[in-house]
Amino acid sequence: MSNTIIDTNFNFPGQKSVYKGKVREVYNINDEQLVMIATDRLSAFDVVMPKGIPYKGQILNQIATNMMKATEDLVPNWLTATPDPNVAVGALCEPFKVEMVIRGYLSGHAAREYKAGKRVLCGVEMPEGMKENDKFPQPIITPATKAEQGDHDEDISREDILARGIVSEEDYLVLEDYTRKLFQRGTEIAASRGLILVDTKYEFGKTKDGKIVLIDEIHTPDSSRYFYAEGYEERQEKGEAQKQLSKEFVRQWLISNGFQGLEGQTVPEMTDEYITTVSERYIELYENITGETFVKADVSDIQSRIETNVLEYLK
Repeated sequence: MSNTIIDTNFNFPGQKSVYKGKVREVYNINDEQLVMIATDRLSAFDVVMPKGIPYKGQILNQIATNMMKATEDLVPNWLTATPDPNVAVGALCEPFKVEMVIRGYLSGHAAREYKAGKRVLCGVEMPEGMKENDKFPQPIITPATKAEQGDHDEDISREDILARGIVSEEDYLVLEDYTRKLFQRGTEIAASRGLILVDTKYEFGKTKDGKIVLIDEIHTPDSSRYFYAEGYEERQEKGEAQKQLSKEFVRQWLISNGFQGLEGQTVPEMTDEYITTVSERYIELYENITGETFVKADVSDIQSRIETNVLEYLK
């Protein structure tokens, strides 16, 4: 799969540093702005898979920037430009060391904890008598600490965040308020496309002048879980699995092939055929989430394309 971008080593004018996350690579330009490149890397269970997924970076970048524009009237964000299908440019921010996870339904990690008998997640009580994928009476915020590379993000309660001084109480109240507002808007956007926004995570940072803004990705299939609204009730009543639009299909494939990111486990072989199906699923996700037809960018030489577009923008 040579038509993917797995790694970048650019040297832009004014470049101070590069941070490489699981999927995104962030170039600091003159301590003023960030050039964020969405690669085609695929991460699951906090492990980066050995092969890239064609168009995945473009898809994630375009969904995130599309959703930032659709929510900027509610919550300020870091974004200033998108000079390339895989690139977002925005203000340099100091990220908060927590991810704001919000859940409207008992799914994924919350459902696994619930099945194990837990009724409190991140200090938040979950009602008795729920089935997997049932809707919570109100969405719950279950934050996670931002892990260093190679580590797993960890659940943390609001009380612990404040007690450990990870975020000040004043700032945390803003993060909670912004999280609820974004989730409400995301829920409305999803509903207009025949989808249910099940859960998602938001990341925030502070600009140099102390303003709290939304950073990173928003409402993408990597950071969120969606169900198809049609047939949701029926499937719940019958105890059937929900039809999902998220990265969960990759996690389920990995689990069925004996991999959950645990010590001693090896990532199963991903054939080119399987990778093509994953790419097709991501395109389906894009079209469902945005309501637009996906237009494939030229991938004959992604590195040069990105470099040319970013250099042109930085001029």
